[in-house]
Amino acid sequence: MKRCLTWWDLTWFGFGSVIGAGIFVLTGQEANKHAGPAIVLSYVASGISAMLSVFCYTEFAVEIPVAGGSFAYLRIELGDFAAFITAGNILLESIVGGAAVARSWTSYFTNLLDRKPNSLRIHTNLTDGYNLLDPIAVAVLAVAATIAMISTRKTSYLNWIASAINTVVILFVIIAGFANAKTSNLTPFLPFGAKGIFQAAAIVYFAYGGFDNIATMAEETKNPSRDIPLGLLGSMSIITVIYCLMALALSMMQKYTEIDPDAAYSVAFQSVGMRWAKYLVALGALKGMTTVLLVGALGQARYTTHIARAHMIPPWFALVHPKTGTPINATLLVTISSAFIAFFSSLDVLASLLSVSTLFIFMMMAVALLVRRYYVRGITPKPNLLKLVILLLVIIASSMGTSAYWGLDPNGWKGYTITVPLWLLGTLGISQLLTQQRTPKVWGVPLVPWLPSLSIATNIFLMGSLGSKAFVRFGICTVVMLVYYFFLGVHATYDMAHQQYKPEAIKMTDEENMDKSGP
Repeated sequence: MKRCLTWWDLTWFGFGSVIGAGIFVLTGQEANKHAGPAIVLSYVASGISAMLSVFCYTEFAVEIPVAGGSFAYLRIELGDFAAFITAGNILLESIVGGAAVARSWTSYFTNLLDRKPNSLRIHTNLTDGYNLLDPIAVAVLAVAATIAMISTRKTSYLNWIASAINTVVILFVIIAGFANAKTSNLTPFLPFGAKGIFQAAAIVYFAYGGFDNIATMAEETKNPSRDIPLGLLGSMSIITVIYCLMALALSMMQKYTEIDPDAAYSVAFQSVGMRWAKYLVALGALKGMTTVLLVGALGQARYTTHIARAHMIPPWFALVHPKTGTPINATLLVTISSAFIAFFSSLDVLASLLSVSTLFIFMMMAVALLVRRYYVRGITPKPNLLKLVILLLVIIASSMGTSAYWGLDPNGWKGYTITVPLWLLGTLGISQLLTQQRTPKVWGVPLVPWLPSLSIATNIFLMGSLGSKAFVRFGICTVVMLVYYFFLGVHATYDMAHQQYKPEAIKMTDEENMDKSGP
């Protein structure tokens, strides 16, 4: 692939790939149903978790600058099986994420036209959550994929323009929102308690999804070691501040009980007498979601390309078109799948499943970073490897225990006297009992093992805050992935690995024959 992107491109890609459906749609939904005015704290909690994951991604992206992103990193550090489970979740995240944004696009487009909610969707007698068919979402996905398949550079230009317009609208929302704010709307601040904050945080984590697309563009970045850290950390820092300000502005404009779950910002401005602003906000939301789809089409296709290169899915999807220099087949796979799901599924069904998948991938990335720092095959002694495995299991198990106890008894505290010290002991054990086997050459995560361990804990905690239905859907998808892996994927990857050794074996045989034949 062509190296044509700079840190400036990546910063705008980060901005464009993240700010979209999440902030414009889920903020209103979660403020109304789970968090109230404390939705701003939900964005703080999910923002901290996302930033910890960004640190892990950045080190991998700099040290291993290939297009496979988290799949490539996990395959190197944790092996084929862990990489395949992650690959399946990446594809699931890509497909469901694109579908969710496309469904949101239709909602704001309906609002822009001053029509009733769901008036542009086809009403059917199917099960609730799947009964509103959305042909507009399908069309939007097709257009975004077509642009992405034409050229990476042209997509970057379009992303600049759309992101610039989106930035103007966001600034307007923040300034005009606070200008029409009423502090009385912040009371009560915690109508659903602390549990509501984290329930909402787990859902709005979807709003931070997309930054990992930047890591997938390493092969197309001119100077990955400099540009990727600047692009990732810079864009995510700005985005976290923007999200908190936008969430606070919405909560101060309108009472949480009156916030519209589908088009919160447009309706909020209408409620304070700024009806004309409704159209500006709807247009900005559409621009934001369009850039998410554009950048998503780029990053998701590159994930899929790398997965296909490993033969975990048919290698036909790894082909790059000779004229455009883009992975057209991979783009079509993700787009067609997203379009099918977007046509049937509602946003609330998609958002919870997407959050579970995203949080799982980011948790695995933190585990992989610890393995990378403390284990090198052939160098690390076996006793140290055993210690690392045991301590990682302690960290993961204690984090799961904390999450489970929170779900069972949000007001309790006794369980934390066991789970939190165990997490501290596991992390302290890695710090004191093991020596780091690798030192990053250019840029590395600070405070290892504490930051990666905290990333594991926060991601698992947020996963535990999601509803049971999300885990049922996640479990079904995981079973399907495992069936595919054991019947097809494992054989394909074995055959590929076997083929890599064949040329060397043939060469050795030829040399032996030459030696036997004499001069």
